[in-house]
Amino acid sequence: MGFTDFVSDSGLTLLNNWLKTRSYIVGYTPSQADVKCFQSIKSAPAVEKYPYAYRWYSHIATFEPEFSSLPGDSSKSHTEYGPESAELTLNPAKAPAAEEEEEEDVDLFGSDDEEEDAEAARIREERLAEYQKKKAGKTKPAAKSVVTLDVKPWDDETDMKALEAGVRAIEQDGLLWGKSQLIAVGFGIKKLQINLVIEDEKVSLEDLQGKIEEDEEHVQSTDIAAMQKL
Repeated sequence: MGFTDFVSDSGLTLLNNWLKTRSYIVGYTPSQADVKCFQSIKSAPAVEKYPYAYRWYSHIATFEPEFSSLPGDSSKSHTEYGPESAELTLNPAKAPAAEEEEEEDVDLFGSDDEEEDAEAARIREERLAEYQKKKAGKTKPAAKSVVTLDVKPWDDETDMKALEAGVRAIEQDGLLWGKSQLIAVGFGIKKLQINLVIEDEKVSLEDLQGKIEEDEEHVQSTDIAAMQKL
């Protein structure tokens, strides 16, 4: 009859018991059978209640970038996989001895053949190691932030053009200056408000503010007016 649903307790129990002696829905490697079942589950099964289903779900999640290239028939539904008898899978103790033996004959990971189990484990670990190596080799985009910085002068006689030139003269890897404007703060004094984009791992805002404030002739202080992650 196959799997019914992965929402109800009975449906998840069916899946959990099916995976108790299996690493994959079908065969020794991930396939479209795993993809269809995985995509039919809204969230990871509760590890306390469905430990085998949770283990399988977490493992298959590592193959998600490769789902489209996994072998198998992508047109099938998840209901076309799983046990023929829901009663026996939900309540394995009710199965007669003869049916238990038959189940062992077709159980891919429940076989008494230790060599077969070892080979299945080896293939699984090699595939996982290969994927993790491939995943580690991919370069992740750098984390960046957009920052609005206020630079305050000493008084209304401060040369704001020279102040801004000093700010923009600071260059370092991972720092990009953007638009700026002068904003009145009172008593004829205007502050420089300037936008910048930084790579979080390369640029420390505290250090950058310190460099700006080294221009003691023009700069009184700096403040972060706004900051947003890209």
